[in-house]
Amino acid sequence: MERNLMIAGFGGQGVMTMGKLLAQATCDSTDLNVTFFPSYGAAMRGGTANCYVVISDESIGAPSSTSVDDLIVMNEPSLDAFLGNLKENGVLFINSTIVKKKIDRKDVNLVEVPVTEMALDMGDPRVLNVIMLGAYIGYTDVVPTEVVLEGLHHKFKNKPDAIKLNDEAFQKGYEIGINAKKDR
Repeated sequence: MERNLMIAGFGGQGVMTMGKLLAQATCDSTDLNVTFFPSYGAAMRGGTANCYVVISDESIGAPSSTSVDDLIVMNEPSLDAFLGNLKENGVLFINSTIVKKKIDRKDVNLVEVPVTEMALDMGDPRVLNVIMLGAYIGYTDVVPTEVVLEGLHHKFKNKPDAIKLNDEAFQKGYEIGINAKKDR
């Protein structure tokens, strides 16, 4: 099993945090091989940002690829730039609060998650990436839920309120991912 994921958006949307959290939690809590490969635009906040995460039960040949199994896009410029990298029958996760463009590819599975709206409804826009990560795990089962939750708990070990908020955010996204998988 090898799963290639690309996460793309603007700096400040938690793109790198999402990828790093998934990679680190998987590395710390499983015997799977993992790579994390970040790519930053010229500016951090508001500039482009993307990363690749590869999770495999065998050796990983390359940390990134122009052909990915899964693509998470947090904004329309990322959709325009990277949709062509998604394999046939791949899974496209979009931040449907921001990405309003019609998806013309009929050969991919689409999971729409209004993460910006959901995070604002929860009172903290910083959890939008955790909501999307929950949707990704719920849909793909690439790693057990507990692996990601342990990673979140470790990241926020000195901030109990943040743990509670992020657990809730992850669960909201996870339910969307599970339901999207049932509906396909």
